[in-house]
Amino acid sequence: MKIEFPVTLTAADTQSRVIAGRIVQFDAQGNTSAGATVFEKDSITFGKNIKLLLEHQRSAPIGKLMEWSQDATGITASFKIAETTAGSDALIEASTGLRDNFSVGVTVDAWTNKNGVMAIQKSQLIEVSLVTDGAIPGSVVERVAASELDDEVSESSDSEVKTEGDKVSDTVSEAPAATEAVEAAKVEAAAPRPAFYATPRSPIVNAGSYLEHSIKAQLGNQDSALFVRAADDSFSTETGNNPVQYLNEFLGSAQRSFGRPTIEACGGATPHAFIGTTISIPKTGTAPTVASTAEAIAPSETGMTTSYLTGTATKYAGLNRFSVELLDLQGSPAFYNELLNEMTAAYAKATNAAVIAAITAGGTLATSQATTAAGLIAYVAKEAPAAYAGTGNFANAYVAGASQWELMLGATDTAGRPIFNAYVPQNSGGTVTPGSARGSVLGLDLFVDNGMVSTTIDDSAFIVAPNSIGIYEQAPRTITVQKVTNLQVEVSIHGYLATIVKRATGLRRYNMTA
Repeated sequence: MKIEFPVTLTAADTQSRVIAGRIVQFDAQGNTSAGATVFEKDSITFGKNIKLLLEHQRSAPIGKLMEWSQDATGITASFKIAETTAGSDALIEASTGLRDNFSVGVTVDAWTNKNGVMAIQKSQLIEVSLVTDGAIPGSVVERVAASELDDEVSESSDSEVKTEGDKVSDTVSEAPAATEAVEAAKVEAAAPRPAFYATPRSPIVNAGSYLEHSIKAQLGNQDSALFVRAADDSFSTETGNNPVQYLNEFLGSAQRSFGRPTIEACGGATPHAFIGTTISIPKTGTAPTVASTAEAIAPSETGMTTSYLTGTATKYAGLNRFSVELLDLQGSPAFYNELLNEMTAAYAKATNAAVIAAITAGGTLATSQATTAAGLIAYVAKEAPAAYAGTGNFANAYVAGASQWELMLGATDTAGRPIFNAYVPQNSGGTVTPGSARGSVLGLDLFVDNGMVSTTIDDSAFIVAPNSIGIYEQAPRTITVQKVTNLQVEVSIHGYLATIVKRATGLRRYNMTA
């Protein structure tokens, strides 16, 4: 995992052999092999005998932690550098900007997924390394002065300061196997998930830098020799070192994009906790009447009758099964987010299709019209008043399939001007655009639904009056079950939906002229 954080060395003092700077920035989001990741405040504890390594080479420590301080924004530390050749070279490289970034190695003990971001809550620092190239431009040595260094590591009265001591060990201290490297505000977090370590980026970026390191390599600089050798190699000659890189990007299915347009056009689903599978709604059958009545004449008398509309709660469910190895070993919370998103979208698609089917079965077939712009206008002109006459409510929604949407986008008057575009002064039939599935048509709210029939035929559009249909839903839930017999994990989603057509005359189904 590579996590980018703004980390800067604040000083490298060659006289007192001290290097100091910011090693961790809290709440700074970076991209890792597991997706977006952050360190939360107070999420890092220090292990014992923290060494400063060179480029994460555990067999070659160059220094030891002296002091560290923590505030609300991050952790600053200073390291005493050993009086070795490698230590002296490191001081020179840090002070001249050749190797001027920190990298930390941690083990992760606790983390959470916050909206797709891996938030590390508890981890242990194992080692810190001086590395060549950092993730953030400008992460370089700022000062070379012992007095300034002392100020940096001791400032802030509310900071917590810890001292490890001045003694520097040159012995090898193997870090735990789970330790992973994190470059310059790039953090390698070892967790119950795979983590990957990439070697530092080469400083050879042009012909001049190649010549520089070629000379240093001839003079005995081992790092430059490695960089030059890597530069001479290529993927054509080193095919075994050409790994496949998997990006932290998931291409979702098309069903993710459409939601539940028909349900929205009908006013949305009413939350309901079902008791049993059948629901009933009382409905007036014969209504009382009132009429003009002469003196001493008996008034109009019509007995009111009632009946019931019934609906059935139908379960809509889906299941995904995968191996426990995928649960234990796959590296990205994006997998779980995508799985849940896809299953939720599939549930939305199935329940929306159920409402389309209910309107098709229980609505009123409209007067037939041609599959032209004039036919669509006649459809609205005829059926909107009919919905009002039958329900007492004004129609307010036009649900159209993709083919009718296409017809609206291309509709023009005799002069070739768009009809359904309110921005054309001569025409104000509505607003229909290719960039939105919502708009307006002749005063009705437009909902484009990809779940409708794909061509302009019967039932390729509905005109809906409010309260003409009842949609009752018990919210979907997810359940995870581990099957012990074959070590597979099942993730399921299920919910309940009941649809009742209350007034068929308020649901006007498009009827194509034969």
